[in-house]
Amino acid sequence: MSDRKLIPGKFVWFEHVSRDAKKAQAFYGEVLGWKVQPFPMGELSYDMIYVGDTMIGGYASPRSDRQPPHWISYVSVEDVDAGARATTAKGGKVVQAPFDIPNVGRAARIADPQGAEICLFKSTNGDPADAEATHGGWLWNELHTNDVDNALAFYETVVGFSHRSVDVGPSGKYHILSKGGIDRGGATSFLQSGVPPHWLPYVSVDDVDAAIARAKRQRATIEMNPDDIPGVGRIAVLKDPIGAVLAVMKPLPRQ
Repeated sequence: MSDRKLIPGKFVWFEHVSRDAKKAQAFYGEVLGWKVQPFPMGELSYDMIYVGDTMIGGYASPRSDRQPPHWISYVSVEDVDAGARATTAKGGKVVQAPFDIPNVGRAARIADPQGAEICLFKSTNGDPADAEATHGGWLWNELHTNDVDNALAFYETVVGFSHRSVDVGPSGKYHILSKGGIDRGGATSFLQSGVPPHWLPYVSVDDVDAAIARAKRQRATIEMNPDDIPGVGRIAVLKDPIGAVLAVMKPLPRQ
């Protein structure tokens, strides 16, 4: 029996959603070194993303032809159904009603009032323990929204995030989301024109410039060239050849 415990507020899974999983798998294998292993789920098979021997995410098909390629993150909660009810009460939308994943857990896909989507998730077997991110592992998750104040209030109710705001100069304020005294993600009002509100996952890499060079060779679009963020680390943002957006980062050593 697993001795893992639930860690509410932790982002525990990330899923690449597109109609061309094989192309995505080849891209991330070259750029981040990710491996893929099929996992049987009844009559179907789910392609798991592995970093070494650790499962960190998967590849899934869109629910409709109107869904563009994207990454969707799963956040651990104590009660998926209560989270779904709180979503509608706070002006959000339940995109996919709570459902059971046999031997895995219970999930629901929601959208906040500004339209950014995540999945609420409660694992049957507990969540992976916190650990320092290594190359290819998930590092951070960041909400880009056009209404930070309402978004912060929404996620405080639905997920239980508290927040603190940091002045980042001309860019305004950056909001750090935490639960149980542990930082889990961020929120920013930076949103490019024409881009809807969304969550942006970050992957830890040993060398941001080298990762971006590999991404370019694999025909990615570079949304943000490598740049140093004082006190944080070196960051870049890419759009994979299928169309999903992801950030890569080499964080500064913790003080």
